[in-house]
Amino acid sequence: MSNHGISRRTLLKTVGVAGATMAVGTGAAKAAAPAGARDEFRGMLIDTTKCIGCRTCEVACAQSKGLPAPDLSPAQVDAHRTTSATALTVVNRYETKAGYAFLKNQCMHCNQPACASACLTKALLKTETGHVIWRADKCMGCRMCMVSCPFDVPKFEYSSWNPKIEKCDLCYERTTNGQKPACVEACPAGALTFGTRRELLQIARKRIEENPGTYTNHIYGEHEAGGTAMMYLARADFKEMGMNPSIGTEPYPTLTKPFLSAVPLIFTVLPTLMLGLHRATRNTDSQGDQERS
Repeated sequence: MSNHGISRRTLLKTVGVAGATMAVGTGAAKAAAPAGARDEFRGMLIDTTKCIGCRTCEVACAQSKGLPAPDLSPAQVDAHRTTSATALTVVNRYETKAGYAFLKNQCMHCNQPACASACLTKALLKTETGHVIWRADKCMGCRMCMVSCPFDVPKFEYSSWNPKIEKCDLCYERTTNGQKPACVEACPAGALTFGTRRELLQIARKRIEENPGTYTNHIYGEHEAGGTAMMYLARADFKEMGMNPSIGTEPYPTLTKPFLSAVPLIFTVLPTLMLGLHRATRNTDSQGDQERS
């Protein structure tokens, strides 16, 4: 065989690496999605009728995570901001038919999160307690979590030399040590309640039943995207409060499964294979040049 060719052993080794990558990717995506909704998950009930738009939750979140202090100028609440790598929760104000309303945005901690299902390396993980967390040591930076999230939550630190995926983790370390999330502890209006999903649904239903003129008969997050740990009560229609009206009730891993099954081949196996072939060719060429010199 010519010195400029690729040996059969080298080619098989490269293909083997690519195949192993595909096997790990598909296995991780399958393992990431829980079998079904579990009411014992921890979560948060956000009562927008009680929110006064003070944004103390934003300040508390930033302080607990070591992030820059938020800009508290009044115009910010009308800007309809999304979360970012430096703001894991944001409060926006909406003008609705029922009057002005404030709504807090953050990760929804879906019962069956699309981000965890899409993550090839299980860097995004749905824990037994219901928190959806990101693990730096497992992330390969593919950002499939960002593409798959129906709520547009995970954010990439584009400006950092060592970028991370940033998102609310429901104060995982605090809450697993018996504390409340920082935002819940700081809220002066009692708009945020932390507990098990089962407890929160009971509280929400009781408030709706006892105050029919105060709330719409809709607990946002009870069924949306297959159910989420973060749930909302409101006086107005949630469509008027910036909530995506196209999100149905089916879990997103189910909806994205046909697409995600092709992701390892398109984005992982083929790049790995081509990179391996390139390196093998370059190494063989270098050996040939050395032998001729």
